[in-house]
Amino acid sequence: MIGVKKNVLGWTVMAMMAANVSFSEIMAETTTDHARHGTAAPANPTAGSDKTGAVRISMDKVQKMGVKTEVATMRSLTHSTRAVGTVQVDERKLQVITLKYEGWIETLHANATGQSVRRGQSLMEIYSPALVLAQQEYLAVIKARKSLDGADAQTRATADELAESALIRLRNWDISEDQIKRLRTSGKIRRTLSVHSPMNGIILEKTAIQGMRALPGEMLYRMVDLSTVWVVADVFEQDVGSIWEGEAATVTLRAIPGKTFTGKVSFIYPTLSAETRTVQVRIELANPDNLLRPALYATVHLAATTSASKVLTIPDSAVLNSGSRQVVLVDHGEGLFEPRPVKAGGKGDGYIEIIEGLKEGEKVVVRANSLIDAESSLRSALGHFSH
Repeated sequence: MIGVKKNVLGWTVMAMMAANVSFSEIMAETTTDHARHGTAAPANPTAGSDKTGAVRISMDKVQKMGVKTEVATMRSLTHSTRAVGTVQVDERKLQVITLKYEGWIETLHANATGQSVRRGQSLMEIYSPALVLAQQEYLAVIKARKSLDGADAQTRATADELAESALIRLRNWDISEDQIKRLRTSGKIRRTLSVHSPMNGIILEKTAIQGMRALPGEMLYRMVDLSTVWVVADVFEQDVGSIWEGEAATVTLRAIPGKTFTGKVSFIYPTLSAETRTVQVRIELANPDNLLRPALYATVHLAATTSASKVLTIPDSAVLNSGSRQVVLVDHGEGLFEPRPVKAGGKGDGYIEIIEGLKEGEKVVVRANSLIDAESSLRSALGHFSH
């Protein structure tokens, strides 16, 4: 027991030294207080105080410690979350370009990775025996249908079905309407047909090479539309509960100083990384000027109101957390400080909600509270040693 008392005394003396308050000052003040009242030092160091468990400190010492207080007030807590992430492509706007027939690339127009393309732009010219045959069949049935104008209705209907079947085959192979119209009006078979881009975007990957043979289903291009991008941020597990889908977010990038992008949280991933203890959060951003490039580092700021109504709050620096309980020092004036257990709630913007133990308007110590607590502990230890 004596060893424990010595440890308490040692730690508290060190705390008082850090505040430039000496052991002799405390002893002198304790002796002076009791001499002033004509009493002996009580067994309980807090005996004689105006509040149970309170500690009285001279105003001179309060000034030396730099004690600062603040009134408990009602406010709406706003929890701000900061996270880091990276710019990523919108996976819904990725597309792979393939052929549905075998052919050979005669001319390659989109011939570089990173090249921008527009919807409907010709990517390449393809020669395919299957395409040549499909054109021949389509022209043949159109010519046959014209020659059957005087035939019976059933014969004309059969010819119309054959023409429609030939047309559907060309459309199923993604031959553009312009090329089909040109084929129908000119009546001439083209040796090569164009493969057009189905979207606006850039080429992420290119395997197409001029002169190569392309097989059905083989990837020739991998493209993406960057008009909208994702920022995927890693949010620590203790902050995830205050984030919801649809919440506004602001994003800044070191690569683009001075510019702020705004977006919304579109998805909170359902899994947590065991290594980093973070959850990924996806923010969608408009990118009309293509300034946001995939893989750029980004800083995300999320601000969410955690209390729907106003709650009793104090600065979070006012709470002394021992691990098993939370205590604040209530200032009753004239150097009288009362340690009071409280029950704390959510935090936000440097403030913490107090659920129990404190009333609106009471003043609490927000700076040097640990030193007052140390002095209280020291006096308690001296009282025990006096026995």
